[in-house]
Amino acid sequence: MENEDAAPGDQPGIVGRMQRLCRAASDALTARGVGICLIAEVDAQLTVAASGPVTEQVEGLQFALGEGPSLEAHAARRPVLCSDLRGSAGTRWPGYVPAVRAYGVRAVFSFPLQIGAARLGAMGVYREVVGGLSDEHLAQALTFAEVATVELLDSLPAPGGPHRVVQDAVDNRYEVYQAQGMLTVQLGVGLVEAMARMRAYAYAQDRLLGDLARDILAGRVVLEPDEP
Repeated sequence: MENEDAAPGDQPGIVGRMQRLCRAASDALTARGVGICLIAEVDAQLTVAASGPVTEQVEGLQFALGEGPSLEAHAARRPVLCSDLRGSAGTRWPGYVPAVRAYGVRAVFSFPLQIGAARLGAMGVYREVVGGLSDEHLAQALTFAEVATVELLDSLPAPGGPHRVVQDAVDNRYEVYQAQGMLTVQLGVGLVEAMARMRAYAYAQDRLLGDLARDILAGRVVLEPDEP
C-alpha cells in the first residue's frame, strides 16, 4: 500500500500534494486506490492525482466513457456509494462497470469536492472487495475530500485568478473539443456522434481521451467513417 511520503514520480506543487493525499487516503481506507479529478462539465474532466498509475487509468475511464460515480457525485452534490458493482450499477453505468471491473475494482465510492457554491470535482475510492465503508472509513473519506477541496482552493493565487491545475483541465478540454470538431467535418457526423466515436476508440485502444485528441489533431490517428 502506498504511503503519504513524497515519491520520485511526484509532481511539484499542488499536484504533488494531491498525489500524496491520495496515497494517504488509499492507505487509511484500505482501498485499491484513490483518485482526484477536476470536473468543469460532463465532457471536461481531468484526473489531477492518483495513488498510483493504475488508479490514474481507472479515473480516466469516466472521462473516456462519459459516465461513472465521480461524474454523478459532482452533478448531484452528494457522495455516491456503490458497495457492489455487480448489482444495479451495471444498468446505471453500462459502459463504466465492465471497464472498471476489468481492473479488479469491485466497489467504488465517490465524494464531491465542494465547499458552499464552489464545486471542483470529486474524489474516487476504489476497492477490490465487495462491501460498504465502515462508519469510521466514511468519516475519514469525507475528511480527505474536505482537505483536498481546501488545498485546491488555497492554490488559487488570488480570487478569480488563474489556477494551474484548472488551466490544465481547460487546455485538455479544448484539445478534446477541437478534435471533436475536426471529426464532424472528416466523418460528416454531428457533435454527439463525433464524441461517441472518440470515446469508443479511446476505450477500445485503452487510451485516455485527451491523448487520443492530441493524436487526432496532429494527424497521427485518423478515424474512418465506418469505424464504431
